[in-house]
Amino acid sequence: MKTKLLAALSGAALFGAALMAPAAVSADMPKETRTVVPQIVDCDRACLYGFADQYMAKLLTKDPKGLPVARNVRFSENFVMMPLGEGAWNTADALGPHFKLADVKRGGVAWIGTIDERGVKAVYGMRMRIKDRQIVEVETVISRKGVTTPYGDPDTYTIPAVLTEQVAPAKRRWRERMISIADGYFDTLQLNDGTLFTSFTPDCSRRENALWTASDPNPKADGPLSRFGKLTCEQGFTLGNYRWDDRLRDRLYPLVDEEMGVVLSTAFIDHAALLQTYETTDGKMQDSNQKSPHTFGMMEMFKIVDGKIRHAEAVFLTVPYRMPTPWISKPIWPGQE
Repeated sequence: MKTKLLAALSGAALFGAALMAPAAVSADMPKETRTVVPQIVDCDRACLYGFADQYMAKLLTKDPKGLPVARNVRFSENFVMMPLGEGAWNTADALGPHFKLADVKRGGVAWIGTIDERGVKAVYGMRMRIKDRQIVEVETVISRKGVTTPYGDPDTYTIPAVLTEQVAPAKRRWRERMISIADGYFDTLQLNDGTLFTSFTPDCSRRENALWTASDPNPKADGPLSRFGKLTCEQGFTLGNYRWDDRLRDRLYPLVDEEMGVVLSTAFIDHAALLQTYETTDGKMQDSNQKSPHTFGMMEMFKIVDGKIRHAEAVFLTVPYRMPTPWISKPIWPGQE
């Protein structure tokens, strides 16, 4: 039953990826299979960044009136659809350090960083889709202190240089291959048993909710999840440290920034909490971090250089176990596997 479930979920993930990203050229694809994704949006990087800046500035006014939104604009916060102008629109007071991404071929833009909500910082991820110079989609994921663990310190949040550096043309990959590399990361994380389904640079790092969980630049012996943060991405996955992750489902890839070498994704991680202890590939027994059934809903970006993941940056929160995404019209429901 579990094998059928994972197969069905993988199929849904590929279906979702196909909806979000058409066929594209990949440097390592056979010549006869290559096709070029045309630019379908008349809005360059500066234009798309302008939409993101305008949106975030309006967020601080607590009033979306005046934004160039489509009549049927879709808006979600933490995977719940709601009218534009609710949620953090009522609480955001200031913006913190952040970086932006743009998909100039598909009309996507993202803003990831921190915001202040009535004096308390939160980690914030937002992506929009622009069509005909109007905002047609806005998806936000906000991780607030006290709601989800692991959680770092947003007060110390800074932007690593790797996130603002363009990838040299010779080390870029086309969007289809980039999505495949990112999807391989999720395959590696799902039921993590030490097998790798993607490639990492030797210095690959990861930060989740402002907490370094791989290649921590300032590791602390007694810090949260310190045994994870002191390892690189590949070392942690090769050990099978995340064996408790049962399903990586509803994977979508709404934005690919080829110039910056970044894929932006959204997905859900289901934790069935079946494991109390587990054995890593070095023969050591570990206690599972997941004590009860729940799901993480996340927005995560992957920096890809020369076909390998260099950095992963995630914003996620705890949601009800098996919660579906509102961004797939026909999700797989329990019992339909």
